[in-house]
Amino acid sequence: MTDRILVINPNSSEGVTAAMDRALEPLRRTGGPAIACATLAEGPPGIETYGHIAAMVGPMCRMIAREDNQSAAFVIACFSDPGLHAAREATRKPVFGIGEAGLTTALNLGERVGIIAIKQASVERQTRYARTLGIAERFAGSIAINMGVVELADEAKTRVRMREVGRRLVAERRADVIVMGCAGMARHREGLQDDLGVPVVDPTQAAVGLAITAVAVRYRA
Repeated sequence: MTDRILVINPNSSEGVTAAMDRALEPLRRTGGPAIACATLAEGPPGIETYGHIAAMVGPMCRMIAREDNQSAAFVIACFSDPGLHAAREATRKPVFGIGEAGLTTALNLGERVGIIAIKQASVERQTRYARTLGIAERFAGSIAINMGVVELADEAKTRVRMREVGRRLVAERRADVIVMGCAGMARHREGLQDDLGVPVVDPTQAAVGLAITAVAVRYRA
């Protein structure tokens, strides 16, 4: 086994994988374990429905099984945390979901957490997830930019929509920390944080940060 963290993009969009790979570069400079990113070729172009989730869990778990001997920890880089518990059954290595990691990290940076979602269906899933995680009292809400995962490739349009929604979360919902609700938003974190004046969490960075700690102190599932 090598000290490698495998970050799995469970959709088939190489653009999303490339964006999150670039966003992880600061964590590579810490001198910790190697961080590798992989695209699940069998996944849909974007995970936007429960049907998409159901279809990719099996292939993702098979990827984890194939990579188990070469990896010290895994990260599922989709904000819905698809197949997280099934993945944890597929390996004894730590497995982190970026939704759970992003939200719990945000709780350490502010009192009221808001999420920038991609579509309205994501808002509903994220609201349920906040209840499941037991953080409803500190959840300011989720607002959608109404763009699909593939559409995030339009960086200018995405940036404008994210800024608009982020400002609404701060002004209307009293959020004092924002979580980006899709791995494909990674490239916009720093600019958005400057625009909003509150902490903005990239959930993939948050999950990989937790994985680095898990590898360093040898946590086991």
